[in-house]
Amino acid sequence: MGQMVSLIGTWMQSVAEAWLVYRLTGSAALLGMMGFASQIPVFLLATVGGTIADRHNRHHIIVATQCSAMAAASVLAGLTLSGHIQVWHLFVLATTLGLINAFDIPARQAFVVDMVGREDLVNAIALNSSMFNSARIIGPAIAGILVGAVGEGWCFLLNAVSYIAVIAGLLAMRVDARPRRAGGIKALDEIFEGFSFVRRTGPVRALLMLLGLVSLVAMPYAVLMPVFAERILHGGASGLGMLMGASGVGALAGALTLAFKRNLRGLGRWVATASAGFGASLILFAWSRSFWLSVALLVPVGFCVMVQMASSNTLIQSMVPDALRGRVMAIYSMMFMGMAPFGSLFGGAVAERFGAPIAVTLGGLGSIAGAALFARQLPAMRAEARQLILALQASGGAPAEQSTGASIPVRVEKPAAP
Repeated sequence: MGQMVSLIGTWMQSVAEAWLVYRLTGSAALLGMMGFASQIPVFLLATVGGTIADRHNRHHIIVATQCSAMAAASVLAGLTLSGHIQVWHLFVLATTLGLINAFDIPARQAFVVDMVGREDLVNAIALNSSMFNSARIIGPAIAGILVGAVGEGWCFLLNAVSYIAVIAGLLAMRVDARPRRAGGIKALDEIFEGFSFVRRTGPVRALLMLLGLVSLVAMPYAVLMPVFAERILHGGASGLGMLMGASGVGALAGALTLAFKRNLRGLGRWVATASAGFGASLILFAWSRSFWLSVALLVPVGFCVMVQMASSNTLIQSMVPDALRGRVMAIYSMMFMGMAPFGSLFGGAVAERFGAPIAVTLGGLGSIAGAALFARQLPAMRAEARQLILALQASGGAPAEQSTGASIPVRVEKPAAP
Protein backbone atom coordinates (compact mmCIF):
# COMPACT_ATOMS: atom_id res chain seq x y z
CA MET A 1 0.00 0.00 0.00
CA GLY A 2 2.91 2.33 0.72
CA GLN A 3 4.40 1.63 -2.68
CA MET A 4 1.03 2.24 -4.32
CA VAL A 5 0.85 5.75 -2.83
CA SER A 6 4.45 6.46 -3.81
CA LEU A 7 3.97 5.24 -7.38
CA ILE A 8 0.97 7.53 -7.88
CA GLY A 9 3.30 10.39 -6.97
CA THR A 10 6.02 9.06 -9.28
CA TRP A 11 3.66 8.96 -12.26
CA MET A 12 2.44 12.44 -11.44
CA GLN A 13 6.02 13.69 -11.50
CA SER A 14 6.82 11.83 -14.73
CA VAL A 15 3.92 13.41 -16.63
CA ALA A 16 4.45 16.87 -15.15
CA GLU A 17 8.19 16.77 -15.86
CA ALA A 18 7.66 15.83 -19.51
CA TRP A 19 5.08 18.59 -19.90
CA LEU A 20 7.38 21.13 -18.23
CA VAL A 21 10.26 20.29 -20.60
CA TYR A 22 7.98 20.58 -23.62
CA ARG A 23 6.42 23.82 -22.33
CA LEU A 24 9.82 25.41 -21.74
CA THR A 25 11.43 24.28 -25.02
CA GLY A 26 8.78 23.07 -27.50
CA SER A 27 11.35 20.50 -28.68
CA ALA A 28 10.69 16.79 -29.34
CA ALA A 29 14.45 16.24 -29.48
CA LEU A 30 14.87 17.61 -25.95
CA LEU A 31 12.13 15.27 -24.74
CA GLY A 32 14.22 12.43 -26.12
CA MET A 33 17.36 13.80 -24.48
CA MET A 34 15.51 14.07 -21.18
CA GLY A 35 14.57 10.39 -21.41
CA PHE A 36 18.21 9.59 -22.18
CA ALA A 37 19.46 11.53 -19.15
CA SER A 38 17.06 9.78 -16.77
CA GLN A 39 17.77 6.24 -17.98
CA ILE A 40 21.39 6.07 -19.16
CA PRO A 41 22.68 5.62 -15.57
CA VAL A 42 20.66 2.39 -15.37
CA PHE A 43 22.41 1.07 -18.47
CA LEU A 44 25.85 2.01 -17.17
CA LEU A 45 25.55 1.10 -13.49
CA ALA A 46 22.77 -1.48 -13.07
CA THR A 47 25.28 -4.34 -12.97
CA VAL A 48 27.10 -2.60 -10.12
CA GLY A 49 23.75 -2.21 -8.36
CA GLY A 50 22.98 -5.89 -8.96
CA THR A 51 26.31 -6.97 -7.46
CA ILE A 52 25.63 -4.85 -4.38
CA ALA A 53 22.14 -6.39 -4.15
CA ASP A 54 23.69 -9.89 -4.12
CA ARG A 55 26.31 -8.92 -1.53
CA HIS A 56 24.27 -6.84 0.91
CA ASN A 57 20.84 -6.58 2.53
CA ARG A 58 18.37 -5.75 -0.27
CA HIS A 59 15.83 -4.42 2.21
CA HIS A 60 18.27 -1.80 3.52
CA ILE A 61 19.33 -0.84 -0.02
CA ILE A 62 15.74 -0.09 -1.04
CA VAL A 63 15.13 2.05 2.06
CA ALA A 64 18.24 4.09 1.21
CA THR A 65 17.29 4.55 -2.45
CA GLN A 66 13.74 5.63 -1.59
CA CYS A 67 15.02 8.25 0.86
CA SER A 68 17.38 9.54 -1.85
CA ALA A 69 14.56 9.73 -4.41
CA MET A 70 12.43 11.69 -1.95
CA ALA A 71 15.25 14.21 -1.52
CA ALA A 72 15.61 14.64 -5.31
CA ALA A 73 11.85 15.18 -5.72
CA SER A 74 11.91 17.76 -2.94
CA VAL A 75 14.65 19.75 -4.69
CA LEU A 76 12.71 19.63 -7.98
CA ALA A 77 9.55 20.85 -6.23
CA GLY A 78 11.41 23.69 -4.50
CA LEU A 79 13.01 24.94 -7.72
CA THR A 80 9.75 24.81 -9.67
CA LEU A 81 7.49 26.38 -7.04
CA SER A 82 10.00 29.18 -6.44
CA GLY A 83 10.09 29.98 -10.16
CA HIS A 84 13.82 29.28 -10.50
CA ILE A 85 13.55 26.06 -12.54
CA GLN A 86 15.60 25.88 -15.71
CA VAL A 87 15.99 23.14 -18.29
CA TRP A 88 19.47 22.23 -17.07
CA HIS A 89 18.06 21.71 -13.56
CA LEU A 90 15.63 19.17 -14.99
CA PHE A 91 18.43 17.31 -16.73
CA VAL A 92 20.61 17.19 -13.61
CA LEU A 93 17.76 15.94 -11.43
CA ALA A 94 16.68 13.39 -14.06
CA THR A 95 20.24 12.03 -14.15
CA THR A 96 20.30 11.91 -10.34
CA LEU A 97 17.09 9.87 -10.28
CA GLY A 98 18.61 7.57 -12.91
CA LEU A 99 21.61 6.97 -10.64
CA ILE A 100 19.29 6.11 -7.77
CA ASN A 101 17.30 3.71 -9.98
CA ALA A 102 20.49 1.92 -11.05
CA PHE A 103 20.76 0.64 -7.47
CA ASP A 104 17.06 0.53 -6.60
CA ILE A 105 15.71 -1.53 -9.51
CA PRO A 106 18.00 -4.62 -9.27
CA ALA A 107 17.55 -4.74 -5.48
CA ARG A 108 13.77 -4.32 -5.80
CA GLN A 109 13.40 -7.01 -8.47
CA ALA A 110 15.48 -9.51 -6.48
CA PHE A 111 13.69 -8.58 -3.23
CA VAL A 112 10.39 -10.02 -4.51
CA VAL A 113 11.61 -13.57 -3.87
CA ASP A 114 12.96 -12.58 -0.44
CA MET A 115 9.46 -11.38 0.50
CA VAL A 116 7.23 -14.14 -0.88
CA GLY A 117 9.36 -17.18 -1.78
CA ARG A 118 9.45 -19.04 -5.07
CA GLU A 119 6.08 -20.75 -4.66
CA ASP A 120 4.21 -17.42 -4.99
CA LEU A 121 6.56 -15.78 -7.51
CA VAL A 122 4.20 -15.83 -10.52
CA ASN A 123 1.35 -14.16 -8.66
CA ALA A 124 3.62 -11.79 -6.73
CA ILE A 125 5.17 -10.31 -9.87
CA ALA A 126 1.74 -9.98 -11.50
CA LEU A 127 0.21 -8.33 -8.42
CA ASN A 128 3.19 -5.98 -8.15
CA SER A 129 2.60 -5.05 -11.79
CA SER A 130 -1.10 -4.53 -11.04
CA MET A 131 -0.19 -2.05 -8.33
CA PHE A 132 2.28 -0.29 -10.60
CA ASN A 133 -0.27 0.12 -13.34
CA SER A 134 -3.10 1.15 -11.04
CA ALA A 135 -0.84 4.04 -10.12
CA ARG A 136 -0.13 4.55 -13.81
CA ILE A 137 -3.84 5.22 -14.34
CA ILE A 138 -4.41 7.45 -11.31
CA GLY A 139 -1.14 9.43 -11.34
CA PRO A 140 -1.29 10.85 -14.90
CA ALA A 141 -4.98 11.72 -14.50
CA ILE A 142 -4.25 13.73 -11.34
CA ALA A 143 -1.19 15.31 -12.95
CA GLY A 144 -3.20 16.41 -15.99
CA ILE A 145 -5.67 18.21 -13.73
CA LEU A 146 -3.04 19.75 -11.42
CA VAL A 147 -0.74 20.94 -14.20
CA GLY A 148 -3.60 22.77 -15.87
CA ALA A 149 -4.91 24.21 -12.60
CA VAL A 150 -1.89 25.06 -10.42
CA GLY A 151 1.26 24.09 -12.37
CA GLU A 152 3.86 21.35 -12.41
CA GLY A 153 5.50 22.23 -9.08
CA TRP A 154 2.65 20.88 -6.97
CA CYS A 155 2.93 17.50 -8.72
CA PHE A 156 6.61 17.37 -7.76
CA LEU A 157 5.83 18.34 -4.15
CA LEU A 158 3.11 15.69 -3.79
CA ASN A 159 5.50 13.10 -5.19
CA ALA A 160 8.10 14.03 -2.56
CA VAL A 161 5.50 13.66 0.21
CA SER A 162 4.28 10.32 -1.20
CA TYR A 163 7.66 8.71 -0.51
CA ILE A 164 6.84 8.82 3.20
CA ALA A 165 4.27 6.05 2.63
CA VAL A 166 6.64 3.60 0.95
CA ILE A 167 9.48 4.28 3.39
CA ALA A 168 7.09 3.64 6.30
CA GLY A 169 5.98 0.40 4.65
CA LEU A 170 9.56 -0.74 4.15
CA LEU A 171 10.50 0.05 7.75
CA ALA A 172 7.49 -1.94 8.99
CA MET A 173 8.67 -5.11 7.17
CA ARG A 174 10.34 -7.98 8.97
CA VAL A 175 12.19 -10.04 6.36
CA ASP A 176 14.59 -12.87 7.21
CA ALA A 177 18.16 -11.97 6.28
CA ARG A 178 19.66 -13.96 3.41
CA PRO A 179 22.94 -15.84 3.96
CA ARG A 180 25.87 -13.64 3.00
CA ARG A 181 28.00 -14.62 0.04
CA ALA A 182 31.44 -15.92 0.78
CA GLY A 183 34.10 -13.21 0.63
CA GLY A 184 37.19 -13.13 -1.52
CA ILE A 185 35.51 -12.62 -4.91
CA LYS A 186 36.26 -9.40 -6.73
CA ALA A 187 33.27 -7.24 -7.63
CA LEU A 188 34.27 -7.18 -11.31
CA ASP A 189 34.42 -10.99 -11.38
CA GLU A 190 30.92 -11.11 -9.87
CA ILE A 191 29.61 -8.78 -12.57
CA PHE A 192 31.11 -10.98 -15.29
CA GLU A 193 29.62 -14.03 -13.58
CA GLY A 194 26.13 -12.60 -14.14
CA PHE A 195 26.83 -11.86 -17.82
CA SER A 196 28.33 -15.33 -18.27
CA PHE A 197 25.16 -16.97 -16.92
CA VAL A 198 23.00 -15.00 -19.35
CA ARG A 199 25.30 -15.71 -22.30
CA ARG A 200 25.27 -19.49 -21.82
CA THR A 201 21.56 -19.78 -20.87
CA GLY A 202 19.57 -19.72 -24.11
CA PRO A 203 16.05 -19.00 -22.79
CA VAL A 204 17.19 -16.18 -20.51
CA ARG A 205 19.36 -14.70 -23.25
CA ALA A 206 16.52 -14.75 -25.80
CA LEU A 207 14.04 -13.14 -23.38
CA LEU A 208 16.49 -10.38 -22.53
CA MET A 209 17.38 -9.71 -26.17
CA LEU A 210 13.71 -9.32 -27.13
CA LEU A 211 13.14 -7.10 -24.11
CA GLY A 212 16.12 -4.96 -25.06
CA LEU A 213 14.97 -4.63 -28.67
CA VAL A 214 11.44 -3.55 -27.71
CA SER A 215 12.79 -1.09 -25.13
CA LEU A 216 15.17 0.36 -27.71
CA VAL A 217 12.84 0.83 -30.66
CA ALA A 218 9.25 0.82 -29.35
CA MET A 219 9.12 2.05 -25.74
CA PRO A 220 10.19 5.62 -26.67
CA TYR A 221 6.59 6.20 -27.79
CA ALA A 222 5.93 7.31 -24.21
CA VAL A 223 8.62 10.01 -24.44
CA LEU A 224 6.86 11.46 -27.49
CA MET A 225 3.42 11.49 -25.89
CA PRO A 226 3.45 15.28 -25.21
CA VAL A 227 3.94 15.80 -28.97
CA PHE A 228 0.87 13.69 -29.76
CA ALA A 229 -1.16 15.34 -26.99
CA GLU A 230 -0.36 18.92 -28.05
CA ARG A 231 0.45 19.05 -31.77
CA ILE A 232 -1.39 16.07 -33.26
CA LEU A 233 -4.44 15.44 -31.07
CA HIS A 234 -4.76 18.96 -29.57
CA GLY A 235 -5.59 17.70 -26.09
CA GLY A 236 -3.24 19.82 -23.98
CA ALA A 237 -2.02 18.81 -20.52
CA SER A 238 -5.29 17.12 -19.55
CA GLY A 239 -5.20 15.18 -22.82
CA LEU A 240 -1.69 14.00 -22.00
CA GLY A 241 -2.92 12.71 -18.67
CA MET A 242 -5.77 10.83 -20.36
CA LEU A 243 -3.47 9.27 -22.96
CA MET A 244 -1.02 8.08 -20.31
CA GLY A 245 -3.91 6.86 -18.18
CA ALA A 246 -5.39 4.85 -21.08
CA SER A 247 -2.09 3.03 -21.50
CA GLY A 248 -2.16 2.38 -17.77
CA VAL A 249 -5.68 0.89 -17.98
CA GLY A 250 -4.45 -1.61 -20.56
CA ALA A 251 -1.34 -2.40 -18.54
CA LEU A 252 -3.43 -2.98 -15.41
CA ALA A 253 -5.65 -5.38 -17.35
CA GLY A 254 -2.56 -7.24 -18.54
CA ALA A 255 -1.13 -7.46 -15.03
CA LEU A 256 -4.43 -8.73 -13.60
CA THR A 257 -4.60 -11.33 -16.37
CA LEU A 258 -1.20 -12.62 -15.26
CA ALA A 259 -2.17 -12.43 -11.59
CA PHE A 260 -4.82 -15.09 -12.17
CA LYS A 261 -2.33 -17.39 -13.90
CA ARG A 262 -1.23 -20.18 -11.58
CA ASN A 263 1.79 -21.53 -13.47
CA LEU A 264 4.29 -20.73 -16.19
CA ARG A 265 2.67 -22.84 -18.88
CA GLY A 266 2.38 -20.95 -22.15
CA LEU A 267 4.22 -17.81 -21.00
CA GLY A 268 6.79 -18.14 -23.79
CA ARG A 269 4.00 -17.88 -26.36
CA TRP A 270 2.48 -15.00 -24.41
CA VAL A 271 5.76 -13.07 -24.68
CA ALA A 272 5.92 -13.48 -28.47
CA THR A 273 2.24 -12.66 -29.02
CA ALA A 274 2.33 -9.63 -26.72
CA SER A 275 5.41 -8.21 -28.46
CA ALA A 276 3.72 -8.49 -31.86
CA GLY A 277 0.47 -7.02 -30.49
CA PHE A 278 2.37 -4.12 -28.95
CA GLY A 279 3.95 -3.28 -32.29
CA ALA A 280 0.68 -3.51 -34.23
CA SER A 281 -1.19 -1.34 -31.72
CA LEU A 282 1.57 1.28 -31.79
CA ILE A 283 1.38 1.56 -35.58
CA LEU A 284 -2.38 2.08 -35.46
CA PHE A 285 -1.99 4.69 -32.71
CA ALA A 286 0.70 6.55 -34.66
CA TRP A 287 -1.68 7.28 -37.55
CA SER A 288 -4.85 8.02 -35.60
CA ARG A 289 -5.99 11.63 -35.73
CA SER A 290 -9.00 11.20 -33.46
CA PHE A 291 -8.31 11.88 -29.78
CA TRP A 292 -10.74 9.27 -28.48
CA LEU A 293 -9.63 6.64 -30.98
CA SER A 294 -6.05 7.28 -29.87
CA VAL A 295 -7.10 6.85 -26.24
CA ALA A 296 -8.76 3.53 -27.13
CA LEU A 297 -5.71 2.30 -29.07
CA LEU A 298 -3.41 2.95 -26.13
CA VAL A 299 -5.32 0.38 -24.06
CA PRO A 300 -4.00 -2.62 -26.08
CA VAL A 301 -0.61 -0.90 -26.23
CA GLY A 302 -0.46 -0.92 -22.43
CA PHE A 303 -1.91 -4.43 -22.19
CA CYS A 304 0.62 -5.97 -24.56
CA VAL A 305 3.70 -4.25 -23.17
CA MET A 306 2.77 -5.27 -19.62
CA VAL A 307 2.16 -8.90 -20.58
CA GLN A 308 5.53 -9.04 -22.34
CA MET A 309 7.51 -7.36 -19.56
CA ALA A 310 5.89 -9.18 -16.62
CA SER A 311 5.95 -12.57 -18.36
CA SER A 312 9.62 -12.12 -19.20
CA ASN A 313 10.35 -11.10 -15.61
CA THR A 314 8.54 -14.17 -14.24
CA LEU A 315 10.25 -16.60 -16.60
CA ILE A 316 13.71 -15.20 -15.93
CA GLN A 317 13.25 -15.21 -12.14
CA SER A 318 12.05 -18.81 -12.34
CA MET A 319 15.25 -19.89 -14.11
CA VAL A 320 17.95 -17.93 -12.24
CA PRO A 321 19.68 -19.20 -9.07
CA ASP A 322 19.28 -17.09 -5.93
CA ALA A 323 23.02 -16.41 -5.75
CA LEU A 324 22.90 -14.71 -9.16
CA ARG A 325 19.47 -13.12 -8.88
CA GLY A 326 20.55 -9.54 -8.22
CA ARG A 327 23.06 -9.52 -11.08
CA VAL A 328 20.75 -11.17 -13.62
CA MET A 329 17.91 -8.82 -12.68
CA ALA A 330 20.39 -5.97 -13.12
CA ILE A 331 20.87 -7.11 -16.72
CA TYR A 332 17.07 -7.29 -16.99
CA SER A 333 17.02 -3.66 -15.81
CA MET A 334 19.65 -2.76 -18.42
CA MET A 335 17.50 -4.25 -21.16
CA PHE A 336 14.21 -2.84 -19.85
CA MET A 337 15.28 0.66 -18.79
CA GLY A 338 18.90 0.89 -19.87
CA MET A 339 18.21 0.52 -23.60
CA ALA A 340 15.40 3.07 -23.44
CA PRO A 341 17.68 6.15 -23.31
CA PHE A 342 19.24 5.25 -26.65
CA GLY A 343 15.75 4.71 -28.01
CA SER A 344 14.67 8.07 -26.57
CA LEU A 345 17.50 9.84 -28.39
CA PHE A 346 16.73 8.02 -31.63
CA GLY A 347 12.97 8.51 -31.32
CA GLY A 348 13.35 12.19 -30.47
CA ALA A 349 15.71 12.79 -33.40
CA VAL A 350 13.46 10.96 -35.89
CA ALA A 351 10.39 12.79 -34.56
CA GLU A 352 12.16 16.15 -34.89
CA ARG A 353 13.09 15.44 -38.52
CA PHE A 354 10.25 13.28 -39.88
CA GLY A 355 7.48 13.61 -37.30
CA ALA A 356 6.37 11.64 -34.24
CA PRO A 357 4.10 9.25 -36.23
CA ILE A 358 7.06 8.02 -38.31
CA ALA A 359 9.18 7.48 -35.18
CA VAL A 360 6.45 5.47 -33.44
CA THR A 361 5.71 3.44 -36.60
CA LEU A 362 9.36 2.39 -36.89
CA GLY A 363 9.27 1.26 -33.28
CA GLY A 364 6.14 -0.81 -33.88
CA LEU A 365 7.70 -2.53 -36.90
CA GLY A 366 10.81 -3.35 -34.85
CA SER A 367 8.70 -4.90 -32.09
CA ILE A 368 6.86 -7.12 -34.60
CA ALA A 369 10.14 -8.24 -36.19
CA GLY A 370 11.59 -9.15 -32.78
CA ALA A 371 8.46 -11.12 -31.89
CA ALA A 372 8.72 -13.16 -35.10
CA LEU A 373 12.37 -14.04 -34.43
CA PHE A 374 11.65 -15.00 -30.81
CA ALA A 375 8.71 -17.19 -31.86
CA ARG A 376 10.98 -19.09 -34.27
CA GLN A 377 13.46 -19.83 -31.46
CA LEU A 378 10.84 -20.75 -28.86
CA PRO A 379 10.41 -24.49 -29.62
CA ALA A 380 14.15 -25.12 -29.35
CA MET A 381 14.39 -23.35 -25.98
CA ARG A 382 11.64 -25.22 -24.10
CA ALA A 383 13.70 -28.26 -23.11
CA GLU A 384 16.52 -26.17 -21.67
CA ALA A 385 14.02 -24.03 -19.75
CA ARG A 386 12.41 -27.14 -18.20
CA GLN A 387 15.82 -28.39 -17.11
CA LEU A 388 16.67 -25.07 -15.45
CA ILE A 389 13.40 -25.06 -13.49
CA LEU A 390 13.88 -28.68 -12.36
CA ALA A 391 17.46 -27.95 -11.31
CA LEU A 392 16.31 -25.04 -9.17
CA GLN A 393 13.57 -27.20 -7.64
CA ALA A 394 16.12 -29.84 -6.69
CA SER A 395 18.35 -27.23 -5.06
CA GLY A 396 15.75 -25.29 -3.13
CA GLY A 397 12.27 -25.23 -4.60
CA ALA A 398 10.90 -23.92 -7.86
CA PRO A 399 7.34 -22.82 -8.44
CA ALA A 400 4.86 -25.65 -8.47
CA GLU A 401 3.61 -27.20 -11.69
CA GLN A 402 5.45 -24.91 -14.09
CA SER A 403 6.78 -24.91 -17.61
CA THR A 404 7.76 -22.26 -20.13
CA GLY A 405 5.21 -22.91 -22.79
CA ALA A 406 5.83 -26.58 -23.54
CA SER A 407 2.85 -28.83 -24.08
CA ILE A 408 3.99 -31.07 -21.20
CA PRO A 409 4.10 -29.25 -17.85
CA VAL A 410 6.79 -29.73 -15.24
CA ARG A 411 5.14 -30.99 -12.07
CA VAL A 412 6.85 -30.25 -8.80
CA GLU A 413 5.30 -31.54 -5.61
CA LYS A 414 4.98 -28.98 -2.84
CA PRO A 415 6.47 -30.02 0.50
CA ALA A 416 4.07 -30.82 3.30
CA ALA A 417 3.18 -27.98 5.61
CA PRO A 418 5.32 -27.91 8.79
